[in-house]
Amino acid sequence: MKKRCPWAEVDDLYRNYHDNEWGKPVHDDRLLFEMLNLEGAQAGISWHIILKKRKAYQELFLNFDAEALLATSADYREHLLLEPGIIRNKLKIKAVFTNATAFLKVKEEFGSFDQYLWGFVDHQPIDNKFTTLSEVPAESEISIQLSKDLKKRGFKFVGPKIIYAYMQAIGMVNDHLMDCPCH
Repeated sequence: MKKRCPWAEVDDLYRNYHDNEWGKPVHDDRLLFEMLNLEGAQAGISWHIILKKRKAYQELFLNFDAEALLATSADYREHLLLEPGIIRNKLKIKAVFTNATAFLKVKEEFGSFDQYLWGFVDHQPIDNKFTTLSEVPAESEISIQLSKDLKKRGFKFVGPKIIYAYMQAIGMVNDHLMDCPCH
């Protein structure tokens, strides 16, 4: 009998995320933008915390609508630092707005953020064949290239490890272990 990736067995929140989202190819620009910013918010803390706070992030960051975010006032942005439902890190909060500007520029240049991102993997998920968690890398050549390009375009909190986790989350790489039913 196949079993889930071991990290997903922690609790129902992880199981649900693993079974219904993680590693499934995402092509919706809004969701791609959301996940990029959530992965950035996760830097230095547990993904579990971000998942628990995800609804608050969606509400406070206007469902990650980049144009709506950029239309907010300085007071609104400052108020986010007081919100207990999200990680109250000034640099991470500011990064969402910086990323919104860069995101819209990429969409304008490529037609969609999806076209831009998935071009790094020739528009096909990389299907890894790992059997143990210890085989799964923290970064890859592609995550390093994508990270450099995102930084060049003005994105923040997009280091190669964050970007590899992002690539896993949005299905650019399939790192479900071989004995996982989601593989």
